[in-house]
Amino acid sequence: MRSIWKGSIAFGLVNVPVKVYTATEDHDIKFHQVHAADGGRIRYERLCTVDGQPVQYSDIDRAYESPDGDRVILTDEDFAKLPAAEKHEIPVLQFVPSEQIDPILFDKSYYLEPDSTTPKAYVLLAKTLEQVDRVALVHFTLRQKTRLGALRVRDGVLVLQTLLWPDEVRAVAFDKLEGVTEPKSQELTMAETLVDTLSDDFDPSLYVDEYQLELKKLLDEAIASGSSKVTRAPEAVAPAMDAEVVDLVAALQRSLEASGRKAGTAPAAPAKATKAAKATAEKKPAKKAAKKAPAKQTRKGA
Repeated sequence: MRSIWKGSIAFGLVNVPVKVYTATEDHDIKFHQVHAADGGRIRYERLCTVDGQPVQYSDIDRAYESPDGDRVILTDEDFAKLPAAEKHEIPVLQFVPSEQIDPILFDKSYYLEPDSTTPKAYVLLAKTLEQVDRVALVHFTLRQKTRLGALRVRDGVLVLQTLLWPDEVRAVAFDKLEGVTEPKSQELTMAETLVDTLSDDFDPSLYVDEYQLELKKLLDEAIASGSSKVTRAPEAVAPAMDAEVVDLVAALQRSLEASGRKAGTAPAAPAKATKAAKATAEKKPAKKAAKKAPAKQTRKGA
């Protein structure tokens, strides 16, 4: 995982440095659009409606239109001036019972990793949250957006779950629910009995995304069969040698040629060492002959 944000949790006078990681990922198989006639990739361009020319992403600013139709264009420099863009602190506002937070408010989840050599304060906060059985309501800024969050513990790791603001949850009132008669007691009893027969502890490992499994199976079978729907990937071309490496090899080759050697040959023995070895080899047999000569003459005299 790669950290997406760094900051610190302000727990009273205690400061807890942390790194933020996305806690979830999408396992859906990704597709891209192609031309049905020839399989060519469909490319989308950012076109200006005034001159009709493509626009680079670096040349794009953001505009706001008021309900009256007035438009305000802001640049990156304008957003950088906002105080929210500079905050890297997660202050704890209060501790609340988890059951008081409506699940509809939960948005995204993030893991928090201690970002200090001594994570004692991190462990202290995590243990405290486990013992008091409450979640910490926090306030922080992520990607230039001010957010409300719930800080809790999962398997000893602090988890930050962003919360929607109350005005981001739509109010709902369906006309068809008005004037409906209340269920009878017998109907409620039967429904409760049915609930009891299907009741058990929650085990997420029992549930799988069958659609994605079947889709993966379909794709694997198509590739294995080599049907007309499959376009084989081109064979990998050996990467070209880097220009700097080529220059280095050429320089080494020229150095070898200048020394009179070829690549891969062993170095020749020094000339002085060779002469000394020959001289030593010639002297040793002569000494042995001088010692043996007197012995032979004595035997003849006897």
